[in-house]
Amino acid sequence: MLSIIGVVLSFIVIIVLIRYKFNFGLSLIIGSILLGIFSLDKIDIIDIPKAMVQASFYSYDKNVFFSETIELAILMTLIFMLAKMMQETKAISKLIESLRTIFTKGGTLGIIPAIYGLMPVPGGALFSAPVIKEEGGEFKLKKDTCNFLNIWFRHIWFPVYPISSNIIIMSALAGLTVTSLIYANFISFIVMIIIGLVLLSFFIKKYADDLQDRKRDISNIKKQSNGLIFLLPTIIPIFFAILHFLFKISLVQSFILGVITSIVVLLYISKTPKAEYLSLFKKSITWKLAVVIFGIMIFRELFEITKSNQAIFNMLEGFNIPALLMIILLPIILGLISGYLLCGITLSYPLLIPFFSDTGLSNLGFASLIYMSAFVGYLISPIHLCNVLSSDYLKTDTTRMYPVFIPAAIILLVVHIIFVITIL
Repeated sequence: MLSIIGVVLSFIVIIVLIRYKFNFGLSLIIGSILLGIFSLDKIDIIDIPKAMVQASFYSYDKNVFFSETIELAILMTLIFMLAKMMQETKAISKLIESLRTIFTKGGTLGIIPAIYGLMPVPGGALFSAPVIKEEGGEFKLKKDTCNFLNIWFRHIWFPVYPISSNIIIMSALAGLTVTSLIYANFISFIVMIIIGLVLLSFFIKKYADDLQDRKRDISNIKKQSNGLIFLLPTIIPIFFAILHFLFKISLVQSFILGVITSIVVLLYISKTPKAEYLSLFKKSITWKLAVVIFGIMIFRELFEITKSNQAIFNMLEGFNIPALLMIILLPIILGLISGYLLCGITLSYPLLIPFFSDTGLSNLGFASLIYMSAFVGYLISPIHLCNVLSSDYLKTDTTRMYPVFIPAAIILLVVHIIFVITIL
């Protein structure tokens, strides 16, 4: 029971701190320490600093140094720098003007995040945040609304993306093929698109009459299309993903090389004087995102070594919750608390296997329901890295979009549950 109190308390402290604009990374580290203190019946006090080290750069289990966390911190910092420099060089403004000649009714608010959603890297919502911020401002959308659209459309691929580690690992755990799990999740992919488009139309409808300038004259299209060149820095990193498959380097390393290349390319296509560009480069450097990455990794490590997932499972089991409801609730909670889809899947699946026979579900339905339940928890989690970085860039926080976010997520999950129970 003490560990459950620690989970709840740490989560509350994290949310309160970020609501009051305290650094998110430091908030997570404070929450992690609280989680560890309330789990001292299971771990030693020395395990808390050891977990911090293990999450950052050294594995005590394998007795080796690793660079994954540092690389991710570098990548997020570079993405922010590229976004900031595109804003300062007016590249974002020129790109949006050109995109409006193609998508005349706010389509960029959905298309751009969806394109970047094809880049399967944590925190990738930061790429599209600058475009969403500027385009949302054109429609006089609130920051929270822009944030929701950015997050929602970025993640529409997650139920069906075949090269996603989440899909691959869930399939392996359940002994299924990737294509079968995609088939089971396809309904959620369609529902996410429908929900996103309906809400997008609703958000921009009342401003449509005030934006007649969006109806571009055909004679201006050639001129306006010149700004499409600024798509180049934003899509170059996606193509660098091929290095992951050709040379077996990590996706994060591939994207680091891609973003560095994009920063160089932006110098030449923006025609900014080199001295001015170097000044912009220096001004865009920030330490905040690196702290966020380390904070998230430390929190996840403490969450795992304290076996908080087992504590949550034991608590739910003590309430004699029906098997089907347990299969939905546990992945949601684990995805929500960890802010990590893979964590929600891998920590809940082994615990839920004993309930499988009591649900009447097929193996495919069982796996799909765990996946989508964990996905919904992860999607709305205030410590989900995309939510954190997008919220930070847009000067808001995840919880402020919950009045729209949570109902949309509930509709998505309810439709999926009905599909699994009645069709699969």
